[in-house]
Amino acid sequence: MAIIAGIDVGTQSTKVLCYNSETKTILASAQAPHELLSKADGSREQEVSWWIDAITTCFQAIDPQIRAQISAVGVSGQQHGFVPIDASGKVLHRVKLWNDTSTTAECDLITACAGGNESLLAQEGNLILPGYTAPKILWFKRHHSKAYAQMAHILLPHDYINYWLTGNVVMEYGDASGTGLLDIRSRTWSKRLLECIDDTRDLSATLPNLIEAHMPAGSVQASAAQALGIPLDIPVASGGGDNMMGAIGTGTVSDGTLTMSLGTSGTLFGASDKPIIDPQGLLAAFCSSSGNWLPLLCTMNCTVASEVTRQLFAKGVAEFDAYAAQAPIGCEGVVMLPYFNGERTPNYPHGKGCLMGFDLENMTERNISRAALESAIFGLKLGLDAFEALGYTAKEVRLIGGGAKSAVWRQMVADVCNLPVVVPKIKEAAAFGAVLQALWSLSHTQGTPLSISDIVEEHVQLERVSACRPIQSNLKAYEEAYEKYRMYVSAVEPLFS
Repeated sequence: MAIIAGIDVGTQSTKVLCYNSETKTILASAQAPHELLSKADGSREQEVSWWIDAITTCFQAIDPQIRAQISAVGVSGQQHGFVPIDASGKVLHRVKLWNDTSTTAECDLITACAGGNESLLAQEGNLILPGYTAPKILWFKRHHSKAYAQMAHILLPHDYINYWLTGNVVMEYGDASGTGLLDIRSRTWSKRLLECIDDTRDLSATLPNLIEAHMPAGSVQASAAQALGIPLDIPVASGGGDNMMGAIGTGTVSDGTLTMSLGTSGTLFGASDKPIIDPQGLLAAFCSSSGNWLPLLCTMNCTVASEVTRQLFAKGVAEFDAYAAQAPIGCEGVVMLPYFNGERTPNYPHGKGCLMGFDLENMTERNISRAALESAIFGLKLGLDAFEALGYTAKEVRLIGGGAKSAVWRQMVADVCNLPVVVPKIKEAAAFGAVLQALWSLSHTQGTPLSISDIVEEHVQLERVSACRPIQSNLKAYEEAYEKYRMYVSAVEPLFS
């Protein structure tokens, strides 16, 4: 029996799964929340100590007999966060997160230095956006120059957890591509972008060594083994960003599959055997954490919209869904633009939440509630349109995240996207993806290498009971509502871009 532990350090909480790879069952799971520091300038920050405390709390909640049998560990982490450490491993600043929009000035500076958006897409393959790590580094240099001078290593959240577990400073290509600093075609660091951030210092020396996805980041060191109650020297997989791990956890590792995540952020991504560069810049041209590429759309506001609306109307989740379902498709013309955190797609860093289209009859609680749900899916439909324009033919959507629990939202996704929707049986896709990647890495360290495709085929199971197919009679109404949504998105560009 091989017990594999998967750790997912998300925005709101840390989750840990212990998986029996022989019986294909979850033996134990635990979750611990995080705080989030928010400021009016768009800052979103956390302390790394909160992550370590949450991981430790999760493992302590798991039976010691299970922990003692763990054979390997995999780590998923929220993407794009910036963790600067000095030569001794001391963290030099609170972690600026993926949804931090306080770096718009730095994005503009780097983009101008690089010759504009067309040059970025032509050379590196990605735009420089506020969520990415690159502008955070320049922000750190401009606002905290003394601490910046002490910076020995640039890590992402999952890299820092790997460092805490193993003592090694490494990074894999998936999360590296989310920094904005990787040329995703050649899979090498962009020298010109590093020089745009700092032309007097060799920043490449602060970036971790890049390793392949199947390679271990190292082995569990004594301090981590003791803190977590797990065996010493077991392998820790390369890990990756939460979307990359979510792709593995849903089986999205080969052409034709799409995963949609309805969480705090909304994401839509698909595996590709070649780099996919979107000339509009809607899709991020990321590498995967399974050896290929992972074109991805991310919106900063997904379940945020339904949560703030539900709280406004003081309703429980099930009650809110049922109430929203009573409104007609298109909400009688009411449209929400859910840019509560600013927005990444479209690139509206100064965005604010908006309700539009009211008249004397349609301004109802039911319409507003449904508009919150529809807006999140319409935002992700922008990504599906981009996939289709680039010749990517999707067969189905694999739905994950908190929103996947809602029957109303599942049917809405099927109808808006005009695709079948299925839900994986193991809901914590990022933590489970970390498990499966660790199983892949373990097979290599044991000298019996398996392919990641074979692993996901064996272990990823789909819950067909909750599957949805498009309702043909709904399609036209959703098309009309989506076009109205797009009209309002374009109208606010002068205010929010």
